Amino acid sequence: MEFQTYLIKYGEIGIKGKNRYQFEDALVRQIRFALRKIEGDFHVYKSQSRVYVDCEGGYDCDEVTEALQTVFGIVGICPVVRVSDHGFEELKKDVIAYMDEMYPDKNITFKVESRRARKTYPVRSMEMNRDLGEAILYAFPEIRVNVHNPDVLLHVEVREDIYIYSKVIPGPGGMPIGTNGKAMLLLSGGIDSPVAGYRIAKRGVGLAATYFHAPPYTSERAKQKVVDLAREVSKYTGPIRLYVVNFTDIQLEIYEKCPHDELTIIMRRYMMRIAEHFARMDECLGLITGESIGQVASQTMQSLAATNEVCTLPVYRPLIGFDKQEIVSEAEKIGTYETSILPYEDCCTIFVAKHPVTRPQVEAIKKSEEKLSETIEELYQRAVDTAEVIEVS
Repeated sequence: MEFQTYLIKYGEIGIKGKNRYQFEDALVRQIRFALRKIEGDFHVYKSQSRVYVDCEGGYDCDEVTEALQTVFGIVGICPVVRVSDHGFEELKKDVIAYMDEMYPDKNITFKVESRRARKTYPVRSMEMNRDLGEAILYAFPEIRVNVHNPDVLLHVEVREDIYIYSKVIPGPGGMPIGTNGKAMLLLSGGIDSPVAGYRIAKRGVGLAATYFHAPPYTSERAKQKVVDLAREVSKYTGPIRLYVVNFTDIQLEIYEKCPHDELTIIMRRYMMRIAEHFARMDECLGLITGESIGQVASQTMQSLAATNEVCTLPVYRPLIGFDKQEIVSEAEKIGTYETSILPYEDCCTIFVAKHPVTRPQVEAIKKSEEKLSETIEELYQRAVDTAEVIEVS
């Protein structure tokens, strides 16, 4: 069946009160952005607390649906047949034609749910439900009515035109990107951090990202893997500015001068410092990591506290209470898992102590960091100044 319109349903936006229009406008912008590369002529607009996508010319229905399913803020995508108002008897014929084409197997139950948004329409909603249901039963005697749990819930909305639909495709939910500021994601090549970025972005937060590269210990393939992960996440978030930081000299300095059981924590603290530097450059309001309590030694409560101690921006950890399988399932759903498991190591896995400290004391960590005092500022500045910036979309 050829659909001329998509009715877009949103969730939380509907309870935003007097500033709801700002969220609706953001949602319209995101839909336009998502559809920009798809062949076809699309008109995205809002009307009477609804958002619509009118489609003209040849277009691929599956492509449009897939694009809309990447837009945060959408909870339902309804492919709609739009018909002109030529009287109620013609509407009955349109509804019968819709049911016949959409449901060739007539061994189903149904219910009609009408909405008369145009109050000048001569037939009231309850009458429409009754009379359209009767017309369907007369045309297809094998179809049955079930008002409590129907197989098909047929919607008929009377506006300037009349909209007929029965299918609601789930959207990702959340809030439109950009309605809640921006944050800096510490993006590694692993499974967790892309999911963390997706989770925070779903709340309307735009993303930038920082990746720590350690040549020659990590390869160009490892770097490309992270670029590819950023690209997968950007399908939902829009363009991501990715800062690629050469972290080798800092890692080697820490490795040579600090206790090996504290390597991971001290390296992590410098990563947070550098990521925060770029976060402030990009006017981000916080940092995002993929940490989960107890998953590895650097993610115990004490380790997280030691890492937090160097940050002045808030650190958001949306996966903090997730177990690994939950994270893997989410990665598979958003399309990052297959890239994340490619066998190219990042800098976090190269310089790992055999027996890392699991309960670091902040004062002890600071004392160890004093051994870096002669060189670390120069190395830090060099890492910041030589960072590569990649615009990913």
